[in-house]
Amino acid sequence: MQFRAFTGALVAAAVASGAFYAFKGPSSAGTSTSAADQARGYSTSGQDATRRALVVDQGALYEATITGDAPLAKETDDSGRKVLEMLTPEQATQKLRKNEESWFVGRGQGVVRYDVVQIPSNDPIEDDHAEKIIEVPANLSATESSAAPSDWMFWGVFDGHSGWVTSAKLRQTLISFVARELNDTYKTALQDPAARFPSPESIDKAIKAGFLRLDHEIVHESVAKVKKAKSKLAAAELLAPALSGSCALLSFYDSRSKMLRVACTGDSRAVLGRRGANGKWTATPLSIDQTGGTESEAARLRKEHPGEPDVVRNGRILGGLEPSRAFGDAYYKWSMETNQELKKSYFARSPSRLLKTPPYVTAEPIITTTKVEPEKGDFVVMATDGLWEMLTNEEVVGLVGQWLDVQARNNPQSNQKQSWLQGWFSSQKSETLPIEKAGADDTTGQRAPIRQQQWGTKSSLDERFVVEDKNAATHLVRNALGGKDQDQLSALLTLPSPFSRRYRDDLTVEVIFFGNGEATGNVTLNLEASAPTPEPKL
Repeated sequence: MQFRAFTGALVAAAVASGAFYAFKGPSSAGTSTSAADQARGYSTSGQDATRRALVVDQGALYEATITGDAPLAKETDDSGRKVLEMLTPEQATQKLRKNEESWFVGRGQGVVRYDVVQIPSNDPIEDDHAEKIIEVPANLSATESSAAPSDWMFWGVFDGHSGWVTSAKLRQTLISFVARELNDTYKTALQDPAARFPSPESIDKAIKAGFLRLDHEIVHESVAKVKKAKSKLAAAELLAPALSGSCALLSFYDSRSKMLRVACTGDSRAVLGRRGANGKWTATPLSIDQTGGTESEAARLRKEHPGEPDVVRNGRILGGLEPSRAFGDAYYKWSMETNQELKKSYFARSPSRLLKTPPYVTAEPIITTTKVEPEKGDFVVMATDGLWEMLTNEEVVGLVGQWLDVQARNNPQSNQKQSWLQGWFSSQKSETLPIEKAGADDTTGQRAPIRQQQWGTKSSLDERFVVEDKNAATHLVRNALGGKDQDQLSALLTLPSPFSRRYRDDLTVEVIFFGNGEATGNVTLNLEASAPTPEPKL
């Protein structure tokens, strides 16, 4: 019997015990074989079809083989091990690409394309995302040299936890809340002839106000509405976004100024890729992971809650929640009285016994500002923490750089929609990632990937990665989950919810490409890098 371990647990013992389970029909039970039979293969006759399967045993994950071509008869054997038929490479690719989208941005405003993909682990997926382009009137966007309108472009990824409701609320409303605050700020600046445009500080303040207003509506205004309605039916609907939670990562690009602002609440992450004169890319983090394990966040919480030694315990807020900033998560924001009242009358759980001086969690984002250089082919990767558990910043940027080089070689100059790729082309073909390595003393506040160690990945960096997808976001996810190691990729995509959550999180990835593209005025679907039926763009 040949088992291949995806984690380092008891493989030898499993093989030595002769633990082999053959499934030949709807009524068949697991049967053992001898070690000699195992050595010869999985069928004494050599005629039975074999299929690859996964065996899940006490937290360990193994690859095995099942015989026969009939459906599996049961989900577990007598030892409690789940046996799952492995996805084929073609099925794994189909699953990877099921939710991918790619859009050409023909606005002529410094953005040429963005790619998105989502891979669920939870059922339903707790991540969400949103994109929006708002044309700003000339009176708000004009400079002395130009009276043309400009664009405000927004991209958001939302990492939900304890349910999907809060992240769905953010998809529906966060960009609108922020855009409304920005509109008021820009209009106010117009009234001052000396200012004309708002200051950087006032723009940041407007973005923060949009975040905080929405969270106040979710957490506190919902309670007031529930008390007024005095209905459990109303409470179930109104309190749902407050009782779950979500991180939020929102990018705001002003095409007039070419400034990109990234507002981060929680532990999703954005990274800028920029190519240097030597053809290699550098990775610049545009956010800092905000968790109880981030020293700056832990210090802030200890300062805000003096005399509470357990405000951060084991890297978690009050020993429970990992993100130190988030929408919803009302148990960490409501007073003890509100918590108890809602538990007694409606839908809520008991608050932490450590709750003394809430709120402990805030939705206020930390904002970074970056001058984008479209002429140099900058790109930004935004992703929920599921990606960063698997890949470093440098690996992510290097993988996109490698993907760009391959796409540029494979697309002729005459292809108008793809001509922007030529600006990234590297004449030196290399099997290694085209990335400048971070220095040994590099400190970015980012957590290191943990999944490669969990999975027992041993292949070197340059042996792990492949380029097989037309969608850059899908390319990142494929390589995060296994790359050239097709067995690992198929195994991780085969696992069903909720067991899959032990090995990988929900994944939402966006890649935004800046450049000087043609100005058609349209945003059009890139068919070759999108699933057949993506949701319509509003």
